[in-house]
Amino acid sequence: MTDSEWIGETFTSDVGWSHLETLVDVGDRMAGSEGEREAAVRTRDALGEYAEDARLEPFDVQGWVRGDSSIAVDTATVAAADREVIALPRSPSGSATGELVDVGYGLPEDFEDADCEGKVAMARSDVPDWYERYIHRREKYYHAVEAGAAAFVYRNHVEGMLPPTGSVGTEDAPIGEIPAVGVANETGARLARRYEGDAVTVAVDCETPAATSQNVHAELGPDTEERVLVTSHVDAHDIAEGASDNGAGTAAVVELARALAARKDELESRVEFVAFGAEEVGLVGSGRLAETRDFESIRAILNLDGVVRGRTLQFFTHGFDALGEAAESVADRFDHPVTTSPEQSPHSDHWPFVKWGVPGIHVMSETGETGRGWGHTHADTLDKLEPRTLREQAILLTELAVTLTTESYDRADPETIAAALEAEALAEGMKITGDWPYDD
Repeated sequence: MTDSEWIGETFTSDVGWSHLETLVDVGDRMAGSEGEREAAVRTRDALGEYAEDARLEPFDVQGWVRGDSSIAVDTATVAAADREVIALPRSPSGSATGELVDVGYGLPEDFEDADCEGKVAMARSDVPDWYERYIHRREKYYHAVEAGAAAFVYRNHVEGMLPPTGSVGTEDAPIGEIPAVGVANETGARLARRYEGDAVTVAVDCETPAATSQNVHAELGPDTEERVLVTSHVDAHDIAEGASDNGAGTAAVVELARALAARKDELESRVEFVAFGAEEVGLVGSGRLAETRDFESIRAILNLDGVVRGRTLQFFTHGFDALGEAAESVADRFDHPVTTSPEQSPHSDHWPFVKWGVPGIHVMSETGETGRGWGHTHADTLDKLEPRTLREQAILLTELAVTLTTESYDRADPETIAAALEAEALAEGMKITGDWPYDD
């Protein structure tokens, strides 16, 4: 197949975008829900149109079902309803009362300077431009726990009455230790102005049943011992359509399956497509797969989580220089801008493999925004995305996937990955959230 043929077919294809519409129309795709399973079944069937052995592989997961949440002062509710305050997934059910303390950005030093013992700690979802690193929501939550806070309030930095969601808890203790809610930027401003220093009550109602999630698999290409994994996650938070996070990534995986099926004679190793379940609650699906796979059989991982939000692809290569060179060679060939970074990116489904030295790329896209933007809010909807961006990026990613099958890539020692995390100031946060996998 000539370049003009497969590129033309990809740029005019509606396969990926149609699957994205299918996913967002499912509704709630929370880990362990019926909606997540329906999305997985639809993805399996879509991949089965182009790849072999399309299947679901189920696994147990800690379920979490949302009820009502509120913040009250005395007997008066001051924040309620889903546009002002929502529980963070895997928050425990219950209520806690304490003096409201605004810890600003929730930097480690902010918690050191504040007295949070027995109080309700409120932290913003962003970090200042001058700070050396991004601080994940779960790190802020566990700084509050370590500081003795009675409850945690996570204030969005994005305006528009959009309370943020995002899970708490750890792999060993999936349900968090203290009640946790997300509040809209405007709600947080009002709470800080009117009630800082006053006793407030944070109440969370939820259920925590046993549940089942599943990973979606399909394969294509020659039956080699080594394979390239092309991955995404099919689950999403229950408060929105999950269009960008990560319906778009799964739609792109389906589009790549279509394009690679037409180019399967060019593949020099097996390609396995995986749409993971339960990513949003701690990388559970990818963690389950990593427990069962021989890492030596994985040539490279191409993980699509954050694509299509902006037109310029962004590649995090985790210090695997050859992967960065492969991405840049594709960009040069098509005279299309991309950005590459050798930094570690420990918060998506490539990480259970990369942390042990498996070569992997986390593919995102530049948005010019700080933090998640519309992600993890009610506003993560289909209208924020464009079909042309999905098609353009599918062309680049298809070529990159073919390229990855043609070379073997050196693995890294886990000690090298650990040293990079320390150098990038990421280790501190991973240790406090229970995500540090290495012996010190």
